[in-house]
Amino acid sequence: MLSSLLCVKLPEMNSTKPSAAEFREVLETEAINYRVTLTAEVLQSLSKYYELLNVWNASLHLVAPCSPKAFATRHVLESLLLLNHLPEDAHVADIGSGAGLPIIPCLIARSDIHAVLIEASHKKTIFLREALSETATSTRASVIAERFENVQTPEVGFVTSRALERFEQILPQLLSWSPAPGKLLLFGGEGLGKKIEDSGFGASKTLIPKSQKRFLFVITKP
Repeated sequence: MLSSLLCVKLPEMNSTKPSAAEFREVLETEAINYRVTLTAEVLQSLSKYYELLNVWNASLHLVAPCSPKAFATRHVLESLLLLNHLPEDAHVADIGSGAGLPIIPCLIARSDIHAVLIEASHKKTIFLREALSETATSTRASVIAERFENVQTPEVGFVTSRALERFEQILPQLLSWSPAPGKLLLFGGEGLGKKIEDSGFGASKTLIPKSQKRFLFVITKP
């Protein structure tokens, strides 16, 4: 159900079907480059998520406009890189969830993952709850409409973030807020990497496929 709280008229869902088909085709052909295997059921749920996001994006600006191919690779498949770092029954806090990236694709792909999605924009949390419901992942996830620094640190082993506002400036606060022991899985560029080095925490980085300057940073907090 599309909430009337947005006070906007949203386009019909079926207007996105052709691009959703292209989105799914790209997922199928490119998944191997991201070391993930996607079942037919997962592909269907990811396509449903993509369709829903397209409907809401015009009013909420969840992600910058992009082609189905770009969304499949840069947003969804990149998000699924986290799966290699999340053990079975992982509990995750996703900070600045926005469009649900990276955590919603991970919840769709792995039924053992549990998550708390923390997003400061109340309007975006309406979308997040709708997306969790439509992709049948809501029983394993909750949404908090608040800035992370105003939320008590949940009992999780992992913290993820992909597009947090003022990421580099707010990193020290995020590191302090995150649970210990635990790991932070953060997407970013060389500037974020330098801030992580300056923090004194142990970290590794992996170059994102088909990228030259974007990385997945894994920070271990003892």
